[in-house]
Amino acid sequence: MSALGRHILAEIYGCNFDILNDIKKIEEIMVNSALEAGAEVREFVFHKFSPQGVSGVVVISESHLAIHTWPELGYAAVDVFTCGDKVNPWDACKYLTEKLNAKRIEASEVARGITEPPHQQVANL
Repeated sequence: MSALGRHILAEIYGCNFDILNDIKKIEEIMVNSALEAGAEVREFVFHKFSPQGVSGVVVISESHLAIHTWPELGYAAVDVFTCGDKVNPWDACKYLTEKLNAKRIEASEVARGITEPPHQQVANL
């Protein structure tokens, strides 16, 4: 069984308020985390909320990285979705966790686009 992509869903806790609330810092960390993992950055967009919080996405050739922050809780919800073998999504998560000064991360990996070997047939129900 093979998958088209790897999707990391990360709950990042105990992060620095000032970092989580700084749109330019979050943008820099997210773009650099994609590069650190070996991805090719295509585009990115981030939005600052009032009174606090940042959301954003980095589109990479291999898929995307997304974040939403709750600075008042020291929490960031992050997903890193990569396709192919070139980029390791765990490298991006490790970099993010370090740069957010996180105390704890809970993350899981989901295989996306699971494909069956060509000799098997799967019924579409």
